Amino acid sequence: MTRHKFLMAACLLTAMALLMPAPASAVQPTTQKEDIMTQHPYIGMWVTADGHIRQELLPNGRYDEARGTRKSAYQGRYEVRGNHIDYWDDAGFTADGTFVENDVLHHGGMIFYRER
Repeated sequence: MTRHKFLMAACLLTAMALLMPAPASAVQPTTQKEDIMTQHPYIGMWVTADGHIRQELLPNGRYDEARGTRKSAYQGRYEVRGNHIDYWDDAGFTADGTFVENDVLHHGGMIFYRER
């Protein structure tokens, strides 16, 4: 009978361990910047009127730009200060832009619109 109780207790503890949430230390921490950027009003997809260029501003401070059928044509990091954005492409070039009325982005001689 003692062996039976031991096995039952072991099964119960195993089941409890499987159902318990992971400890906080096991969860991937986010940086304060990522937390802020997740809430930033400019995060998301920006598209030219003809849809040819699609630029996604990601919450982690990175962007991914598609051109026509070429996905991820350009990738890099960005920073937003006020309504100004600076880009640093992974290939080494830099660019900047200006947000107008939260739904329009002027960048590289082009106009992007927030995708809804």
